[in-house]
Amino acid sequence: MSSSLTTDAHPAAGEHPADDHDLIRVVGARVNNLRDISLEVPKRRLTVFTGVSGSGKSSLVFGTIAAESQRLINETYSAFVQGFMPTLARPDVDVLDGLTTAIIVDQERLGANPRSTVGTATDAHAMLRILFSRLGTPHIGPPTAFSFNVPTRKASGVMSTEKAGGRVEKNVVREVVYLGGMCPRCEGMGSVSDFDLAALYDESKSLAEGALTVPGFSMDGWYGRIFSGFGFDMDKPIAKFTKKELHDLLYKEPTKIKVEGINLTYEGVIPKIQKSMLSKDVDAMQPHIRAFVERVITFQRCPECEGTRLTPEARSSRIAGKNIADLCAMQISDLADWVRELREPSVAPLLAGLQHLLDSFSEIGLGYLSLDRPAGTLSGGEAQRTKMIRHLGSSLTDVTYVFDEPTIGLHPHDIQRMNGLLLQLRDKGNTVLVVEHKPETIAIADHVVDLGPGAGSGGGVVCFEGSVDGLRASDTTTGRHLDDRARPKDSVRTSTGALEVRGASTNNLRDVDVDVPLGVLCVLTGVAGSGKSSLVGDARGGERRTSTGSIVGRDGVVVVDQAAIRGSRRSNPATYTGLLEPIRKAFAKANGVKPALFSSNSEGACSTCNGAGVIYTELGVMATVESPCEECEGRRFQAAVLEYTLGGRNIAEVLAMSVAQARDFFASGEARTPAAHTILDRLADVGLGYLTLGQPLTTLSGGERQRLKLATQMADKGDVYVLDEPTTGLHLADVENLLGLLDRLVDSGKSVIVIEHHQAVMAHADWIIDLGPGAGHDGGRIVFEGTPADLVAARSTLTGQHLADYVGA
Repeated sequence: MSSSLTTDAHPAAGEHPADDHDLIRVVGARVNNLRDISLEVPKRRLTVFTGVSGSGKSSLVFGTIAAESQRLINETYSAFVQGFMPTLARPDVDVLDGLTTAIIVDQERLGANPRSTVGTATDAHAMLRILFSRLGTPHIGPPTAFSFNVPTRKASGVMSTEKAGGRVEKNVVREVVYLGGMCPRCEGMGSVSDFDLAALYDESKSLAEGALTVPGFSMDGWYGRIFSGFGFDMDKPIAKFTKKELHDLLYKEPTKIKVEGINLTYEGVIPKIQKSMLSKDVDAMQPHIRAFVERVITFQRCPECEGTRLTPEARSSRIAGKNIADLCAMQISDLADWVRELREPSVAPLLAGLQHLLDSFSEIGLGYLSLDRPAGTLSGGEAQRTKMIRHLGSSLTDVTYVFDEPTIGLHPHDIQRMNGLLLQLRDKGNTVLVVEHKPETIAIADHVVDLGPGAGSGGGVVCFEGSVDGLRASDTTTGRHLDDRARPKDSVRTSTGALEVRGASTNNLRDVDVDVPLGVLCVLTGVAGSGKSSLVGDARGGERRTSTGSIVGRDGVVVVDQAAIRGSRRSNPATYTGLLEPIRKAFAKANGVKPALFSSNSEGACSTCNGAGVIYTELGVMATVESPCEECEGRRFQAAVLEYTLGGRNIAEVLAMSVAQARDFFASGEARTPAAHTILDRLADVGLGYLTLGQPLTTLSGGERQRLKLATQMADKGDVYVLDEPTTGLHLADVENLLGLLDRLVDSGKSVIVIEHHQAVMAHADWIIDLGPGAGHDGGRIVFEGTPADLVAARSTLTGQHLADYVGA
């Protein structure tokens, strides 16, 4: 493989690439489903990659071009430094020439650290801390004095003074003060935990009998030795513990003990849980850990810092009457106005930089956020735009920016601004690669690469390369659907009742009263940050309130939100949806053996690769090598297990089937399995008929994962479905299939509530509830209720104006 990093000069505006130095050349790309494809991508241009979900766009852009660029950059560091960096495998491609440094701006969440906020994830909080250390009165110390991640503590040390000849004159004890702003009560978390002790242990049992319900606290291993070594009577029921024994069990500070001649540390159960479990974001926890935390622990705002995370000293220092916590709690657009009013020449460069950063939030449609918003609560689209902010003011040129559907979560009004930002990056002399489905963004491309023609094994081919007009004239799936426009229905369904929402005031909602109709397709619209998710209960942020102020949490409500699918590289559609269970039982019944044999994570797993199908070889600082297991040849099962068949196929052959093939296979004959067929029907209904049953979840695109979750949750016995932007990752041609699915749900007696920006879904609705008129404190009101046709006719809101333009009214 030949690869290179180049830094060519930026051509004049309108000038087209003249030679290979102005191209990124890909030859023989075979990552995932790519079929040995070759293409040339012009540099310093905006190239949009299109195609149905699963056609290979991400495999080409992220898995091939961006991955190789990052790998080559990592190789420029010393072996020592590389040892601390993630190892990147070389993409399966013959030639990749003309690469420049790739900056990936994807939809991955901003991390699972609960200490991370919008302010700390950008430079905004650091800049505010410097500002307060210079201008705040009273002056309390350096920038760290305003950091909720730095504790206030003292340390003593011995300083020796020497005379000539090396003789020590005296020893001086010197106290060093580490000044931080962390609230000591909540340790900078803003909330304190309250433990339900009855759920933490069974007082009728002894430690040896498994009284503790904490995951991992087994008394059979080292935990048992540590508890015994500390002095607990392991056979004594906890109900008979003295007050001191119970206190030591639950709250004892770290204490050095010796067990079997080994120096160890005993620590009370509650501080141990706080350090090992509560230091992580809930979404990053293993499912059984998360279930334990949700069952045993409740969180409430810290009474000492009032949720600000800061010490009283940090909150006492003010600028123009505001402390740093006040500023971080403000809507960013308001904070930008506040900074604009400051006049202080001594920190003029700092104020200018902070002003630019805060204005960038508003420019990118995130002005409604606050700097104290936990980073983990941002949607994928919000996270991607937050990452984009740091690049808007960058003076770097001739780099390759890679975006993954940057319009996700954006109202049509905001997409226009996003398009402007993409063009701004290009015009600074950069190569901009965008994976996108929205026609509004495809329309601004200098160059389009369309992959397909289908998805999965039916995709991976370059169907078109050229201009937008050329794509429109081509006979490709994208070209045929590029100008698709839905129209409001001639007649709409009549509601059968309503969910009454009264006095909704979550986040920015302004005491909203609204009746959400039942028995119909109801779409919630409005610009990003207008209050749509807050109205249904802020499902994306994790809130599940049962009250008149929200919908989520009520009986019979099924939520399909944007939370990430949790699963390892062993997880696949069969395991995630529960499909593998009826398949295993069918194989077991047909062959008179145990179902566990037909799981690659259980008794039937190949002993060499432990059911992974591949062998991972660690090569130190070099990339980990992944190779097919020679024993099972990648099939993941023991040879003896593969002797058992169902309908003439073994378990490995069944898992290699696509959803569509498996649906036919399990429909009749010896392999007929109604339970499996039902799940496969749902997968096909959401447009995933091309996925193979055993395909690792880690290889699925964002749109595929979202629809997999929808198919799974369709099995819940709910009456009301709440869907959060189900068109995420959907190709233009697939939106019509989604609308058909939503119609089938409603026609079957369900009520469907959809948060959506896609105009085709708006036009197809029976009823629209539009929130706004703006975002943050400029939103939070119902600005329209009625049918799509009425919204188009009125043109009274931003949504109405864009929908009218879309349908050509």
